[in-house]
Amino acid sequence: MNVQTASEMIPQDELFKIILADLRRIVREYATATTESSCPAIRRTFAELTDSTLRMQGDLYMLLEQNRIYSAPAGASRQELNKHLQEAEKTHQKVHQIMQQHSARQSPNPSQNPSPYQHQSNVAYHPSNVDNPYYS
Repeated sequence: MNVQTASEMIPQDELFKIILADLRRIVREYATATTESSCPAIRRTFAELTDSTLRMQGDLYMLLEQNRIYSAPAGASRQELNKHLQEAEKTHQKVHQIMQQHSARQSPNPSQNPSPYQHQSNVAYHPSNVDNPYYS
């Protein structure tokens, strides 16, 4: 019986595109696992896996683009990006306010009311980069 390998059945260019799509899917799965983790150690592990997979996906994308195997879809307009960034920033601020209000109602001193869901953020807050000259 003649057994074919994956590279014989699927052209190499298509195989790379499949791997790229799988890496994007894996990033989504890791991001979901990160947001649903209540244990800080597990959350940190999934965040690290997300970061390393994003780097791997980016490296593969750059390689495929340089070899003209894959090209990026048409970009969004600056106006559209700014609109989405502003909406995301407003949502972030609302969620932050709700979290502060909820924490304040529980106890004036959070250490008196420990919760398995309360832990230090693993990502520092940073302002929007909408006005960043590198993205103009």
